[in-house]
Amino acid sequence: MSSAKPSPAFPPPKDYTKLPDELQDVDFTKRVSWRKFHPYPPPEDTNDTAAATGTAASSSSSSPQSSSTTGTSPHLPYVPPGTAPVFTAASPALCHHVHATSGRARATTVHLPHGSVPTPVFMPVGTKGSLKGLTPFEITSDPALDCPIILANTYHMALAPGTDLLGEVGGLHDFMGWDRPILTDSGGFQMVSLLKLALITEEGVTFENPFDDDVDNNDNKNDKDDDGPDAEDIGQSSSSSTLAAGTAPSKKKRRMLLRPEDSIRHQNLIGSDIIMALDDVVSSIEQDDERFTVATYRTLRWLDRCRSAHANPKTQNLFPIVQGGLDTAVGGLREKCLAGFRIRDEWVPGYAIGGLAGGESKDDFWRVVDQCCRALPDDKPRYLMGVGYPLDLVVCTALGVDMYDCVYPTRTARFGVALVPGEAPGTLRLKSNDCSGDDSVIQEGCECQACKNGYSRARLH
Repeated sequence: MSSAKPSPAFPPPKDYTKLPDELQDVDFTKRVSWRKFHPYPPPEDTNDTAAATGTAASSSSSSPQSSSTTGTSPHLPYVPPGTAPVFTAASPALCHHVHATSGRARATTVHLPHGSVPTPVFMPVGTKGSLKGLTPFEITSDPALDCPIILANTYHMALAPGTDLLGEVGGLHDFMGWDRPILTDSGGFQMVSLLKLALITEEGVTFENPFDDDVDNNDNKNDKDDDGPDAEDIGQSSSSSTLAAGTAPSKKKRRMLLRPEDSIRHQNLIGSDIIMALDDVVSSIEQDDERFTVATYRTLRWLDRCRSAHANPKTQNLFPIVQGGLDTAVGGLREKCLAGFRIRDEWVPGYAIGGLAGGESKDDFWRVVDQCCRALPDDKPRYLMGVGYPLDLVVCTALGVDMYDCVYPTRTARFGVALVPGEAPGTLRLKSNDCSGDDSVIQEGCECQACKNGYSRARLH
Protein backbone atom coordinates (compact mmCIF):
# COMPACT_ATOMS: atom_id res chain seq x y z
CA MET A 1 0.00 0.00 0.00
CA SER A 2 0.97 3.61 -0.41
CA SER A 3 2.66 5.18 2.62
CA ALA A 4 1.26 8.65 1.88
CA LYS A 5 -0.45 10.34 4.82
CA PRO A 6 -4.10 11.41 4.38
CA SER A 7 -4.65 15.12 3.84
CA PRO A 8 -8.42 15.65 3.84
CA ALA A 9 -9.82 18.99 2.73
CA PHE A 10 -12.13 18.91 5.76
CA PRO A 11 -10.40 17.70 8.95
CA PRO A 12 -12.28 14.67 10.30
CA PRO A 13 -14.39 15.55 13.36
CA LYS A 14 -14.25 13.59 16.56
CA ASP A 15 -18.02 13.15 16.43
CA TYR A 16 -18.57 11.24 13.22
CA THR A 17 -22.35 11.71 13.40
CA LYS A 18 -22.14 15.51 13.30
CA LEU A 19 -23.42 17.24 10.15
CA PRO A 20 -20.34 18.30 8.13
CA ASP A 21 -19.47 21.99 8.34
CA GLU A 22 -20.01 22.59 4.64
CA LEU A 23 -23.65 21.46 4.96
CA GLN A 24 -24.57 23.60 7.97
CA ASP A 25 -26.20 26.33 5.84
CA VAL A 26 -28.11 24.01 3.47
CA ASP A 27 -31.91 24.26 3.72
CA PHE A 28 -32.84 20.61 4.22
CA THR A 29 -36.56 21.39 4.37
CA LYS A 30 -36.46 21.41 0.57
CA ARG A 31 -35.42 18.72 -1.89
CA VAL A 32 -31.84 18.85 -3.14
CA SER A 33 -31.37 18.99 -6.91
CA TRP A 34 -29.36 20.98 -9.42
CA ARG A 35 -29.24 21.67 -13.18
CA LYS A 36 -32.51 19.92 -13.95
CA PHE A 37 -34.30 19.94 -17.30
CA HIS A 38 -37.70 18.85 -18.56
CA PRO A 39 -39.54 16.74 -17.38
CA TYR A 40 -38.07 17.50 -13.96
CA PRO A 41 -39.22 20.59 -12.05
CA PRO A 42 -36.71 23.34 -11.24
CA PRO A 43 -34.71 22.95 -8.02
CA GLU A 44 -36.81 23.78 -4.95
CA ASP A 45 -34.00 25.54 -3.12
CA THR A 46 -33.49 28.20 -5.79
CA ASN A 47 -31.98 30.60 -3.28
CA ASP A 48 -28.94 28.33 -3.32
CA THR A 49 -26.62 29.60 -6.06
CA ALA A 50 -25.27 26.15 -6.81
CA ALA A 51 -28.77 24.75 -7.22
CA ALA A 52 -30.19 27.58 -9.31
CA THR A 53 -27.32 28.23 -11.67
CA GLY A 54 -24.94 25.29 -11.33
CA THR A 55 -21.31 25.56 -10.31
CA ALA A 56 -19.82 23.70 -13.23
CA ALA A 57 -19.96 24.02 -16.98
CA SER A 58 -22.10 21.40 -18.68
CA SER A 59 -20.10 18.54 -20.13
CA SER A 60 -22.36 18.39 -23.19
CA SER A 61 -22.94 22.01 -24.14
CA SER A 62 -23.73 25.35 -22.62
CA SER A 63 -27.32 25.09 -21.55
CA PRO A 64 -30.09 27.29 -20.22
CA GLN A 65 -30.89 27.04 -16.56
CA SER A 66 -34.16 26.25 -14.85
CA SER A 67 -36.61 29.08 -14.45
CA SER A 68 -37.61 29.68 -10.85
CA THR A 69 -40.14 32.28 -11.95
CA THR A 70 -42.17 30.15 -14.35
CA GLY A 71 -41.96 26.92 -12.34
CA THR A 72 -40.92 24.98 -15.43
CA SER A 73 -37.63 23.57 -16.65
CA PRO A 74 -36.21 24.03 -20.15
CA HIS A 75 -35.61 21.06 -22.41
CA LEU A 76 -32.13 19.59 -22.32
CA PRO A 77 -30.26 20.53 -25.52
CA TYR A 78 -29.80 17.50 -27.77
CA VAL A 79 -26.61 16.68 -29.64
CA PRO A 80 -26.88 14.63 -32.87
CA PRO A 81 -25.41 11.11 -32.69
CA GLY A 82 -21.93 10.94 -34.20
CA THR A 83 -20.96 14.43 -33.07
CA ALA A 84 -17.26 14.60 -32.25
CA PRO A 85 -16.52 15.03 -28.54
CA VAL A 86 -15.26 18.31 -27.19
CA PHE A 87 -13.27 17.96 -24.00
CA THR A 88 -12.95 21.00 -21.77
CA ALA A 89 -10.73 22.20 -18.97
CA ALA A 90 -13.54 21.39 -16.53
CA SER A 91 -13.99 17.89 -17.99
CA PRO A 92 -10.76 16.93 -19.81
CA ALA A 93 -11.45 13.18 -19.99
CA LEU A 94 -15.24 12.94 -20.43
CA CYS A 95 -17.70 14.48 -22.84
CA HIS A 96 -21.37 13.63 -22.35
CA HIS A 97 -23.74 14.04 -25.32
CA VAL A 98 -27.49 13.60 -24.81
CA HIS A 99 -29.17 12.59 -28.07
CA ALA A 100 -32.80 11.99 -27.11
CA THR A 101 -35.11 11.51 -24.15
CA SER A 102 -38.36 9.65 -23.57
CA GLY A 103 -39.82 10.80 -20.31
CA ARG A 104 -36.87 10.50 -17.97
CA ALA A 105 -35.12 7.78 -19.98
CA ARG A 106 -32.41 9.01 -22.32
CA ALA A 107 -30.05 7.95 -25.07
CA THR A 108 -26.59 9.43 -24.67
CA THR A 109 -22.94 8.91 -25.55
CA VAL A 110 -20.21 9.07 -22.93
CA HIS A 111 -16.95 9.91 -24.70
CA LEU A 112 -13.88 8.67 -22.84
CA PRO A 113 -10.11 8.49 -23.53
CA HIS A 114 -10.31 4.91 -24.87
CA GLY A 115 -13.49 5.32 -26.90
CA SER A 116 -17.16 6.23 -26.85
CA VAL A 117 -19.87 4.42 -24.91
CA PRO A 118 -23.52 4.60 -26.01
CA THR A 119 -26.01 4.50 -23.16
CA PRO A 120 -28.03 3.01 -21.62
CA VAL A 121 -25.21 0.49 -21.23
CA PHE A 122 -24.64 -2.63 -19.20
CA MET A 123 -21.00 -3.19 -18.23
CA PRO A 124 -20.02 -6.85 -17.77
CA VAL A 125 -17.76 -7.46 -14.80
CA GLY A 126 -14.21 -8.65 -15.38
CA THR A 127 -13.27 -8.86 -11.69
CA LYS A 128 -9.62 -9.78 -12.25
CA GLY A 129 -9.21 -8.14 -15.64
CA SER A 130 -11.12 -10.68 -17.74
CA LEU A 131 -14.64 -11.95 -18.21
CA LYS A 132 -14.81 -15.56 -17.11
CA GLY A 133 -15.20 -17.86 -20.10
CA LEU A 134 -14.70 -15.11 -22.70
CA THR A 135 -11.70 -13.50 -24.37
CA PRO A 136 -11.47 -9.78 -25.19
CA PHE A 137 -11.67 -10.71 -28.90
CA GLU A 138 -14.94 -12.57 -28.38
CA ILE A 139 -16.67 -9.75 -26.55
CA THR A 140 -15.65 -7.15 -29.14
CA SER A 141 -15.95 -9.10 -32.41
CA ASP A 142 -19.24 -10.90 -31.72
CA PRO A 143 -22.11 -8.57 -32.81
CA ALA A 144 -24.33 -10.08 -30.14
CA LEU A 145 -21.92 -8.86 -27.46
CA ASP A 146 -19.78 -5.96 -28.76
CA CYS A 147 -19.21 -4.58 -25.26
CA PRO A 148 -18.04 -0.95 -25.41
CA ILE A 149 -16.85 -0.93 -21.78
CA ILE A 150 -16.12 -3.43 -19.01
CA LEU A 151 -15.57 -3.21 -15.27
CA ALA A 152 -12.62 -4.42 -13.21
CA ASN A 153 -12.29 -4.74 -9.44
CA THR A 154 -9.63 -2.65 -7.73
CA TYR A 155 -9.47 -4.76 -4.57
CA HIS A 156 -8.89 -8.02 -6.44
CA MET A 157 -6.47 -6.46 -8.94
CA ALA A 158 -4.45 -5.09 -6.01
CA LEU A 159 -4.24 -8.56 -4.47
CA ALA A 160 -3.22 -10.26 -7.73
CA PRO A 161 -1.43 -9.60 -9.97
CA GLY A 162 -0.76 -6.32 -8.12
CA THR A 163 -1.24 -2.82 -9.44
CA ASP A 164 2.48 -2.01 -9.42
CA LEU A 165 2.92 -4.72 -12.04
CA LEU A 166 0.04 -3.30 -14.06
CA GLY A 167 1.67 0.11 -13.94
CA GLU A 168 4.95 -1.34 -15.21
CA VAL A 169 3.29 -2.87 -18.27
CA GLY A 170 1.31 0.24 -19.17
CA GLY A 171 -1.91 -0.42 -17.27
CA LEU A 172 -4.73 -2.93 -17.48
CA HIS A 173 -5.54 -2.10 -21.10
CA ASP A 174 -2.17 -3.38 -22.30
CA PHE A 175 -2.09 -6.18 -19.73
CA MET A 176 -5.34 -7.75 -20.97
CA GLY A 177 -5.20 -6.64 -24.62
CA TRP A 178 -8.26 -4.39 -24.36
CA ASP A 179 -8.45 -1.13 -26.32
CA ARG A 180 -11.86 0.07 -25.14
CA PRO A 181 -12.89 1.94 -21.97
CA ILE A 182 -12.61 0.37 -18.52
CA LEU A 183 -14.33 1.38 -15.30
CA THR A 184 -12.92 0.30 -11.94
CA ASP A 185 -14.69 0.21 -8.62
CA SER A 186 -12.89 1.50 -5.55
CA GLY A 187 -12.90 -1.55 -3.33
CA GLY A 188 -15.73 -0.15 -1.24
CA PHE A 189 -18.14 -2.95 -2.08
CA GLN A 190 -15.83 -5.41 -0.35
CA MET A 191 -16.79 -3.69 2.92
CA VAL A 192 -20.10 -5.53 2.47
CA SER A 193 -19.11 -8.67 0.58
CA LEU A 194 -16.09 -9.33 2.84
CA LEU A 195 -17.51 -7.70 5.97
CA LYS A 196 -16.36 -10.47 8.31
CA LEU A 197 -12.80 -9.86 7.10
CA ALA A 198 -12.91 -6.06 7.33
CA LEU A 199 -12.34 -3.40 9.97
CA ILE A 200 -13.53 0.09 8.98
CA THR A 201 -12.09 3.23 10.57
CA GLU A 202 -11.72 6.87 9.63
CA GLU A 203 -8.33 6.11 8.10
CA GLY A 204 -9.64 3.41 5.79
CA VAL A 205 -10.60 -0.24 5.80
CA THR A 206 -8.35 -3.11 6.82
CA PHE A 207 -9.05 -6.44 5.12
CA GLU A 208 -7.79 -9.86 5.99
CA ASN A 209 -6.53 -11.54 2.84
CA PRO A 210 -9.27 -14.12 2.06
CA PHE A 211 -6.74 -16.32 0.26
CA ASP A 212 -4.32 -16.66 3.20
CA ASP A 213 -4.45 -19.25 5.95
CA ASP A 214 -1.47 -19.18 8.28
CA VAL A 215 0.75 -16.29 7.24
CA ASP A 216 2.84 -14.27 9.64
CA ASN A 217 1.18 -10.90 9.94
CA ASN A 218 4.56 -9.17 9.93
CA ASP A 219 5.01 -10.18 6.30
CA ASN A 220 2.75 -7.29 5.33
CA LYS A 221 4.89 -4.22 5.75
CA ASN A 222 1.97 -1.91 4.99
CA ASP A 223 0.02 -2.72 8.15
CA LYS A 224 -0.88 0.29 10.23
CA ASP A 225 0.05 -1.59 13.42
CA ASP A 226 -0.48 -4.92 15.16
CA ASP A 227 -2.46 -3.58 18.09
CA GLY A 228 -5.91 -3.26 16.51
CA PRO A 229 -7.90 -0.10 15.78
CA ASP A 230 -7.59 3.26 17.48
CA ALA A 231 -9.86 3.55 20.48
CA GLU A 232 -11.92 6.34 18.96
CA ASP A 233 -12.59 4.23 15.86
CA ILE A 234 -13.62 0.97 17.49
CA GLY A 235 -17.28 1.91 17.63
CA GLN A 236 -17.32 3.00 13.98
CA SER A 237 -17.01 -0.50 12.55
CA SER A 238 -20.11 -2.12 11.16
CA SER A 239 -22.25 -3.43 13.98
CA SER A 240 -22.94 -6.67 12.13
CA SER A 241 -19.24 -7.48 11.79
CA THR A 242 -17.50 -9.79 14.21
CA LEU A 243 -14.85 -7.08 14.39
CA ALA A 244 -17.27 -4.42 15.62
CA ALA A 245 -16.46 -5.04 19.26
CA GLY A 246 -12.89 -3.92 18.66
CA THR A 247 -11.33 -7.26 17.84
CA ALA A 248 -8.51 -6.71 15.36
CA PRO A 249 -8.28 -8.84 12.21
CA SER A 250 -6.56 -12.18 12.74
CA LYS A 251 -2.78 -12.01 12.95
CA LYS A 252 -2.58 -15.31 11.09
CA LYS A 253 -3.48 -13.62 7.83
CA ARG A 254 -1.91 -10.80 5.91
CA ARG A 255 -3.75 -7.52 6.25
CA MET A 256 -4.46 -5.05 3.49
CA LEU A 257 -5.08 -1.43 4.48
CA LEU A 258 -7.15 0.33 1.85
CA ARG A 259 -7.42 4.07 2.40
CA PRO A 260 -8.90 6.55 -0.07
CA GLU A 261 -5.35 7.40 -1.12
CA ASP A 262 -4.52 3.73 -1.70
CA SER A 263 -7.68 3.09 -3.72
CA ILE A 264 -6.92 6.01 -6.03
CA ARG A 265 -3.27 5.03 -6.39
CA HIS A 266 -4.30 1.51 -7.41
CA GLN A 267 -6.78 2.87 -9.94
CA ASN A 268 -4.25 5.34 -11.32
CA LEU A 269 -1.89 2.43 -11.95
CA ILE A 270 -4.67 0.35 -13.50
CA GLY A 271 -5.31 3.21 -15.91
CA SER A 272 -9.10 2.88 -16.15
CA ASP A 273 -11.13 5.59 -17.88
CA ILE A 274 -13.55 5.96 -14.97
CA ILE A 275 -12.39 5.47 -11.39
CA MET A 276 -14.59 5.41 -8.32
CA ALA A 277 -14.06 7.26 -5.06
CA LEU A 278 -13.68 5.02 -2.03
CA ASP A 279 -16.94 5.20 -0.11
CA ASP A 280 -17.99 3.82 3.26
CA VAL A 281 -20.51 1.15 2.23
CA VAL A 282 -23.08 -0.34 4.61
CA SER A 283 -25.42 -3.19 3.70
CA SER A 284 -28.81 -1.79 2.76
CA ILE A 285 -30.52 -4.14 5.21
CA GLU A 286 -28.40 -3.07 8.18
CA GLN A 287 -30.50 -1.86 11.13
CA ASP A 288 -28.06 0.65 12.61
CA ASP A 289 -29.05 4.29 11.94
CA GLU A 290 -25.88 5.65 13.53
CA ARG A 291 -23.72 3.47 11.30
CA PHE A 292 -25.48 4.82 8.19
CA THR A 293 -24.97 8.41 9.39
CA VAL A 294 -21.27 7.83 10.01
CA ALA A 295 -20.86 6.18 6.59
CA THR A 296 -22.66 8.97 4.73
CA TYR A 297 -20.57 11.77 6.20
CA ARG A 298 -17.38 9.71 5.93
CA THR A 299 -18.07 9.17 2.23
CA LEU A 300 -17.89 12.96 1.75
CA ARG A 301 -14.62 13.24 3.66
CA TRP A 302 -13.12 10.31 1.80
CA LEU A 303 -14.16 11.87 -1.53
CA ASP A 304 -12.04 14.92 -0.74
CA ARG A 305 -9.11 12.69 0.11
CA CYS A 306 -9.60 10.78 -3.16
CA ARG A 307 -9.53 14.00 -5.13
CA SER A 308 -6.33 15.13 -3.39
CA ALA A 309 -4.67 11.79 -4.19
CA HIS A 310 -5.82 11.63 -7.84
CA ALA A 311 -2.69 11.86 -10.01
CA ASN A 312 -4.31 11.66 -13.47
CA PRO A 313 -7.37 13.93 -13.59
CA LYS A 314 -6.70 14.77 -17.26
CA THR A 315 -7.01 11.13 -18.36
CA GLN A 316 -9.14 9.46 -15.67
CA ASN A 317 -12.59 10.49 -14.43
CA LEU A 318 -13.27 10.34 -10.69
CA PHE A 319 -16.92 9.54 -9.89
CA PRO A 320 -18.29 9.97 -6.35
CA ILE A 321 -20.87 7.47 -5.07
CA VAL A 322 -24.13 8.56 -3.44
CA GLN A 323 -24.63 6.81 -0.10
CA GLY A 324 -27.19 7.17 2.67
CA GLY A 325 -28.88 3.80 2.99
CA LEU A 326 -32.61 3.71 2.25
CA ASP A 327 -33.25 7.11 3.84
CA THR A 328 -34.99 9.08 1.07
CA ALA A 329 -36.81 11.51 3.39
CA VAL A 330 -36.61 15.26 2.89
CA GLY A 331 -33.42 16.17 4.70
CA GLY A 332 -32.52 12.49 5.03
CA LEU A 333 -29.12 10.88 4.57
CA ARG A 334 -29.38 10.51 0.79
CA GLU A 335 -30.27 14.21 0.58
CA LYS A 336 -27.30 15.14 2.73
CA CYS A 337 -24.91 13.12 0.59
CA LEU A 338 -26.34 14.68 -2.56
CA ALA A 339 -25.99 18.16 -1.05
CA GLY A 340 -22.35 17.45 -0.33
CA PHE A 341 -21.79 16.37 -3.92
CA ARG A 342 -23.56 19.49 -5.23
CA ILE A 343 -21.00 21.64 -3.41
CA ARG A 344 -18.24 19.67 -5.15
CA ASP A 345 -19.94 19.46 -8.56
CA GLU A 346 -17.47 21.77 -10.31
CA TRP A 347 -14.80 19.07 -10.54
CA VAL A 348 -17.05 16.00 -10.80
CA PRO A 349 -17.51 14.53 -14.34
CA GLY A 350 -20.23 12.01 -13.42
CA TYR A 351 -22.01 10.34 -10.52
CA ALA A 352 -22.68 6.85 -9.20
CA ILE A 353 -25.53 5.57 -7.04
CA GLY A 354 -24.37 2.98 -4.52
CA GLY A 355 -25.37 1.05 -1.45
CA LEU A 356 -28.21 -0.87 -3.13
CA ALA A 357 -29.02 -4.36 -4.47
CA GLY A 358 -28.18 -5.80 -1.07
CA GLY A 359 -31.46 -7.48 -0.22
CA GLU A 360 -33.78 -4.49 0.25
CA SER A 361 -37.29 -4.57 -1.21
CA LYS A 362 -37.87 -3.49 -4.80
CA ASP A 363 -39.97 -0.55 -3.58
CA ASP A 364 -37.16 0.71 -1.35
CA PHE A 365 -34.60 0.12 -4.08
CA TRP A 366 -36.51 1.97 -6.78
CA ARG A 367 -37.37 4.80 -4.38
CA VAL A 368 -33.68 5.53 -3.81
CA VAL A 369 -32.90 5.41 -7.54
CA ASP A 370 -35.82 7.73 -8.24
CA GLN A 371 -34.63 10.25 -5.66
CA CYS A 372 -31.05 10.26 -6.92
CA CYS A 373 -32.06 10.69 -10.56
CA ARG A 374 -34.37 13.55 -9.61
CA ALA A 375 -31.52 15.26 -7.79
CA LEU A 376 -28.38 14.67 -9.87
CA PRO A 377 -27.62 17.07 -12.76
CA ASP A 378 -29.01 16.03 -16.15
CA ASP A 379 -25.90 16.98 -18.11
CA LYS A 380 -23.69 14.34 -16.47
CA PRO A 381 -23.84 10.52 -16.65
CA ARG A 382 -25.45 8.47 -13.87
CA TYR A 383 -24.15 5.02 -12.97
CA LEU A 384 -26.14 2.56 -10.83
CA MET A 385 -23.71 0.16 -9.19
CA GLY A 386 -24.17 -3.59 -8.89
CA VAL A 387 -27.52 -3.82 -10.68
CA GLY A 388 -28.16 -6.27 -13.52
CA TYR A 389 -31.50 -8.05 -13.24
CA PRO A 390 -33.47 -7.45 -16.47
CA LEU A 391 -36.49 -5.90 -14.72
CA ASP A 392 -34.26 -3.51 -12.78
CA LEU A 393 -32.51 -2.40 -15.97
CA VAL A 394 -35.84 -1.49 -17.57
CA VAL A 395 -37.28 0.30 -14.54
CA CYS A 396 -34.11 2.19 -13.65
CA THR A 397 -33.51 3.28 -17.23
CA ALA A 398 -37.03 4.73 -17.19
CA LEU A 399 -36.05 6.57 -14.01
CA GLY A 400 -33.01 8.13 -15.69
CA VAL A 401 -30.01 5.82 -15.12
CA ASP A 402 -27.38 5.54 -17.89
CA MET A 403 -24.89 2.87 -16.78
CA TYR A 404 -25.05 -0.47 -14.94
CA ASP A 405 -22.80 -3.34 -13.89
CA CYS A 406 -23.39 -6.72 -12.27
CA VAL A 407 -21.93 -10.23 -12.20
CA TYR A 408 -25.42 -11.65 -12.77
CA PRO A 409 -25.30 -12.40 -16.53
CA THR A 410 -21.87 -14.08 -16.59
CA ARG A 411 -22.38 -15.90 -13.29
CA THR A 412 -25.82 -17.08 -14.39
CA ALA A 413 -24.45 -18.35 -17.70
CA ARG A 414 -21.75 -20.36 -15.92
CA PHE A 415 -24.52 -22.20 -14.09
CA GLY A 416 -26.29 -23.06 -17.34
CA VAL A 417 -28.99 -20.41 -17.23
CA ALA A 418 -29.77 -18.25 -20.27
CA LEU A 419 -31.56 -14.91 -20.29
CA VAL A 420 -34.47 -14.98 -22.73
CA PRO A 421 -37.49 -12.79 -23.53
CA GLY A 422 -40.86 -13.72 -22.11
CA GLU A 423 -42.53 -13.90 -18.75
CA ALA A 424 -40.64 -13.14 -15.57
CA PRO A 425 -38.05 -14.05 -14.52
CA GLY A 426 -36.90 -14.23 -18.16
CA THR A 427 -34.56 -17.16 -17.68
CA LEU A 428 -34.12 -20.59 -19.27
CA ARG A 429 -32.47 -23.30 -17.17
CA LEU A 430 -30.59 -25.39 -19.70
CA LYS A 431 -29.74 -28.00 -17.07
CA SER A 432 -33.40 -28.77 -16.43
CA ASN A 433 -35.00 -31.99 -17.67
CA ASP A 434 -37.24 -29.99 -20.01
CA CYS A 435 -34.19 -29.13 -22.16
CA SER A 436 -32.70 -32.63 -22.27
CA GLY A 437 -34.59 -33.57 -25.44
CA ASP A 438 -35.28 -30.11 -26.89
CA ASP A 439 -33.70 -29.70 -30.35
CA SER A 440 -34.50 -25.98 -30.63
CA VAL A 441 -31.91 -23.30 -30.05
CA ILE A 442 -32.04 -21.05 -27.00
CA GLN A 443 -33.76 -18.25 -28.92
CA GLU A 444 -34.73 -18.10 -32.57
CA GLY A 445 -33.16 -15.15 -34.36
CA CYS A 446 -30.51 -14.61 -31.71
CA GLU A 447 -27.07 -13.76 -33.07
CA CYS A 448 -25.03 -15.26 -30.25
CA GLN A 449 -22.48 -17.98 -31.05
CA ALA A 450 -24.68 -20.77 -29.69
CA CYS A 451 -27.89 -19.82 -31.47
CA LYS A 452 -26.56 -18.79 -34.86
CA ASN A 453 -24.45 -21.96 -35.07
CA GLY A 454 -27.42 -24.18 -34.26
CA TYR A 455 -26.46 -25.51 -30.84
CA SER A 456 -29.65 -27.03 -29.43
CA ARG A 457 -30.89 -26.79 -25.89
CA ALA A 458 -30.39 -30.55 -25.61
CA ARG A 459 -26.73 -30.17 -26.68
CA LEU A 460 -26.17 -27.46 -24.09
CA HIS A 461 -28.00 -29.49 -21.45
